[in-house]
Amino acid sequence: MSSLIFMLFFALSFSVSTGSQRGILRVISGKDGEKPDFAVELNATNFYSVLKETPAPYAIVEFFAHWCPACRNYKPQYEKVARLFNGPDASHPGIILMTRVDCALSINSNLCDKFSVKYYPMLLWGPPKKFVGNGWDPKQENSEILAVEKGRTADILLGWINKQLGSSYGFGDGKYENEHLQRNSSDPAQIARGIYDVEEATSTAFGIILDQKMINSGTRASLIKFLQLLVAHHPSKRCRKGSADILVDFDNLCPSEILSANNEEVDICSKKGALGNYQICGKEVPRGYWMYCRGSKNDTRGFSCGLWVLLHSLTVRVEDGESNLAFRTTCDFIYHFFVCEECRQHFHDMCTSVSSPFKKARDYALWLWSAHNKVNERLMKDEESPGTGDPEFPKVIWPPKQLCPSCYLNPGKTSDENSKIDWNEDEVFKFLVSYYGKELVNLYEDVKELQAGGSTQKTVNEELAASTGAVVVPLGAALAIAVASCAFGALACFWRSQQKNRKPRRSWN
Repeated sequence: MSSLIFMLFFALSFSVSTGSQRGILRVISGKDGEKPDFAVELNATNFYSVLKETPAPYAIVEFFAHWCPACRNYKPQYEKVARLFNGPDASHPGIILMTRVDCALSINSNLCDKFSVKYYPMLLWGPPKKFVGNGWDPKQENSEILAVEKGRTADILLGWINKQLGSSYGFGDGKYENEHLQRNSSDPAQIARGIYDVEEATSTAFGIILDQKMINSGTRASLIKFLQLLVAHHPSKRCRKGSADILVDFDNLCPSEILSANNEEVDICSKKGALGNYQICGKEVPRGYWMYCRGSKNDTRGFSCGLWVLLHSLTVRVEDGESNLAFRTTCDFIYHFFVCEECRQHFHDMCTSVSSPFKKARDYALWLWSAHNKVNERLMKDEESPGTGDPEFPKVIWPPKQLCPSCYLNPGKTSDENSKIDWNEDEVFKFLVSYYGKELVNLYEDVKELQAGGSTQKTVNEELAASTGAVVVPLGAALAIAVASCAFGALACFWRSQQKNRKPRRSWN
């Protein structure tokens, strides 16, 4: 019954539909030859949102006054430390978000009072979520926010940080190289940071589509269907919300009539149009760097890795009745919007080789897993002679035994003997569901949504569920759709069916 409801809703949705701001961890470019600032400038309007959404487990906030000579003299010392942790070339990204607040600005007076700022510069350290919705009192006992009493030079501040973290960071540390998974491939928790790369890849893909003016009369429907899939099943709540924002307003943002009349690319459906004002994963994404998917070289891993993680995460979230539709939606999206021609064609060939529709989500998830291994096999050969692969992350048949020994029926055989590997596909599927499901969103346990007067922790199961309350829609109807287990086409159809009766809404940038 639910499958029938899904197909009816999707058919209706399809008939209706066919009728960048930089992130907080990016380096802030200087002007007129000035050195760039690595610490993030905050004020009362963005203080809580930035600290709430950062992936970093720790933050330092410098409270200063721009007229203070000591603050001006201290800035180079603070920046020297900030460049280790902030920006695309950071040695240790995603560990500490280093920020500053100018208390001399009237807009920040109440904020600085809330944190008991009595002198300049004053540094506070703590988990970012502890700064949200709370203040700080130096007399408060057992507070997780600490005053950095000894940090008046870069060396002293970095030494204080190393003492807090038990680390040995130094100013001579080079650009970060993600070596964790290969050198500790038995640790499945590494994928937890992949949630931020999934957001980065989603935002990057959307940016490419707009930059390259890829939306036309032949590709518009494919994009709408993929947005429907993201609204219902993207592992990141903010990407579900951003996708829904775009989907709800899409007929106004990129009218099919204009595309049909022009039969070519038009600026209204590109970055120059209203679509360019939308951030599909929120205003702080893209951040400008990769975590789980960061390669040892600038031109390896990154976007392609993040996109694969996104696709795998979608396969373990769809239901049986929507598996074939999700498969066709993904194939069409890659065919129309992936700009690497050889990769696009190879993926298309694998899609067209599927002769029977998928009836089970398990079969779809295993197909993508097998397709990914075929791609890795091809790239192993292509990269071997010119040496263009990542030396720290060579392509492997996946998952390796260290991550899933039960996936192998003959554990004595090595992973590079792919044609001879006997896979236990039941165990492989269990692994995929765990790895790209629960483990992928594991860090959300530490990202608590704080409300005035208290906090509410979102559980992993809540984060895995389709976020039906992500956009402003009648809550009862949205929950009814969720409870009925309608698939992504039905869910998206509901949002899109409301748009004609809604007032124009601003993009949340």
